[in-house]
Amino acid sequence: MSGAVGRPVDRVDGHAKVTGGARYTAEIALPGLAYAAIVGAGVPSGRVVTIDAAPARAASGVLAVLTHENLPKVAARPRLLPSLLGAPAPGQSFFPMQDEVVHYFGQPVAVVVAESHEQAQYAASLVEVAYARTPSVTTIDEGRGGAYEAERLFGGLMPGREERGDAETALAEAEVRLDLSYRFAANNHNTLEPPATTAVWEEGRLTLYDSTMGIRASQLTVAQLLGLPLSDVRVVTHFVGGGFGAKAMTWPHVTLAAMAARHVGRPVRLALTRPQTYTSHGHREEQEHELSLGATRDGRVTALRHHKLSITSPFDDWAEPATGVSSQLYACDHYQGVHRLIRGNTMTPTFTRGPGETVGVFVLETAMDELAHELGIDPVELRLRNRAATDPRGNPWSSDGLADCLRLGAERFGWHGRDPGTRARRDGDWLIGTGMAAAAYPVAFFMPAQRARARVYEDGGAVVQAGTQEFGTGMLTVATQVAADALGLPMEAVRFEAGDTDLPNTSAAVGSAGSGMVSAAVHAAATALRDQLVALAVADRGSPLYGADPAAVNVREGRMLLRDRPETGEAYGELMRRNRLADAEATGSWSPPPLDTPHGLLTFGAQFAEVAVDPELGLVRVRRMLGVFAPGRVLNPKLARSQLTGGMLWGLGQALLEGNRMDPRHGRWGAANLGEYLVAVNADVPEITAEFVEVADDVVPLGIKGVGEIGQVGAAAAIANAVFHATGRRIRELPLAAELVMDPPGTPA
Repeated sequence: MSGAVGRPVDRVDGHAKVTGGARYTAEIALPGLAYAAIVGAGVPSGRVVTIDAAPARAASGVLAVLTHENLPKVAARPRLLPSLLGAPAPGQSFFPMQDEVVHYFGQPVAVVVAESHEQAQYAASLVEVAYARTPSVTTIDEGRGGAYEAERLFGGLMPGREERGDAETALAEAEVRLDLSYRFAANNHNTLEPPATTAVWEEGRLTLYDSTMGIRASQLTVAQLLGLPLSDVRVVTHFVGGGFGAKAMTWPHVTLAAMAARHVGRPVRLALTRPQTYTSHGHREEQEHELSLGATRDGRVTALRHHKLSITSPFDDWAEPATGVSSQLYACDHYQGVHRLIRGNTMTPTFTRGPGETVGVFVLETAMDELAHELGIDPVELRLRNRAATDPRGNPWSSDGLADCLRLGAERFGWHGRDPGTRARRDGDWLIGTGMAAAAYPVAFFMPAQRARARVYEDGGAVVQAGTQEFGTGMLTVATQVAADALGLPMEAVRFEAGDTDLPNTSAAVGSAGSGMVSAAVHAAATALRDQLVALAVADRGSPLYGADPAAVNVREGRMLLRDRPETGEAYGELMRRNRLADAEATGSWSPPPLDTPHGLLTFGAQFAEVAVDPELGLVRVRRMLGVFAPGRVLNPKLARSQLTGGMLWGLGQALLEGNRMDPRHGRWGAANLGEYLVAVNADVPEITAEFVEVADDVVPLGIKGVGEIGQVGAAAAIANAVFHATGRRIRELPLAAELVMDPPGTPA
């Protein structure tokens, strides 16, 4: 064994990225490449009356202008399904430019194709569209009267209501009851690389270079929409500049690029502008939550009722499933979770890092902080008292660690001895407060089969392949580590190839499940190849291992050795050359356990934060953050900490900065660029630490529970609870804008 797994090795793709060798979708050079630009609707609701494209067609370099009048019809109506399932995954069950109806601001109404990017963008600005506008609904307040309870969420995968016991009766009988209301502004994705697709047709076969989190999802979706055999669509994605859920589904621009390329008979690149990313690939929806919590005087939670209201599109019942963790994190016999929706003039919302959990846990964990304050119980102790030993079905957790995360976090943060009184600490003009929150994120298995292929060459090198993609998480690196250990080779002898649908099928690396599922397939393929070569050796009369028990053979640094006599053995290459093999190959697959596995599946953690608040200006500065997590087996501590601290910093942005609102007069987002939509920058970054609690898990693949999203869950709640401790004012709205934080006139110093 090479011992690569568990080591903090550098990224295998790091050199290519820092030297410019990595090529992203918008950098793929193809002969005869043309460029496309989208013209977005200027109204949120209505219909297109006329499109005057003559000035655009007359502009220099323009090859075509496509509208609903000349764009071919798609072969099938999209059906909303998450890309996790190995099925077509359109971002919404609506494809634009099929008729004159406008459903949301920015909806594509025309596509201009030209010789250069600049010519396409300029010509797009010349397209004049006349609309007949109709009344629109773009905010919760506008559509509140039409709210309805959702039967199913997430493309029909999850129920809109979850109940156990009798929450209403238990709340009525509770010794202590809190009824709390929360509001959340919408959040938008802002990946470093805006989505882009380059499409090229060759003899009827389509190749897409797509900035996607799921190459298989893009392949399946475009093939369905265009009515093509799956074998005639190939998707290549070698490097992606961030995803965070924005690129987990396949949005209309991908298929529009393919349609434009077929129309002009040339390769076409369609890259979204930064403002178009706010209207072209979903978002985290505007939300309101109502949480009622019942408890005994000694702090035992007896009842929870969690209702969510949010805006969805005119055509899809989509909502973040915000009650998934609130229904499981604490022992509670009486629970009710309900999702209600308002059909609005917006595109369908989508996954945004920690979809449902980051907001749902904020509601739950700030409510638990209120309960702790009301009862005079330490917030850490309150959570320990209510920690669920099993899932709501009575099944044991596949692995736990929550109590250890809470205790270790409290110790490392210096929580004990904290003065629970508000406005008790000052540093000049700043009020100082500390807060904490528990964290949990579901462990999910998606596609029914993951496959990979491994090949060893007689010179000692190896190539392992799987049809996943790298979008900044470190997938190429951890897969290389897993393959090296399974093959018994040094890491430098192994190359991992990915990013192409012509490679063996694996799932989209989303939902914090990519490292586990892809690594399981890679491990299966590499192990099968190792066992194949060991079997050849013990059957080969010329091998020092001839006649040995295969189970007694270890492989280390490319040499097969007897466990009890390590001086006896030979290298892969020696065996292969003697048997006239230039290479040897094996495939492997991994299938997840059934969905009804008798285990609770959550990753646990705990978040702690210290803030300084200027109560006169409403400024909040986070001074330090600590997160402690129990993610099962950690393949690469360096990459895992990078993921966790990145998530914690996004939680900081979620708490203090990120929020977008619709302007109901025009039915469009108030912010559509990074000058107005605020995200955390280096100056906002505090001292931040992520630590691990080791837990063994025999249920999840290779013991890996994932770290992609748990780092963000609970971070905003810890900051908001710290703001309460500093100021004595409870704010139930995100982001914590200055006007919400500052002291009202007349507040005592």
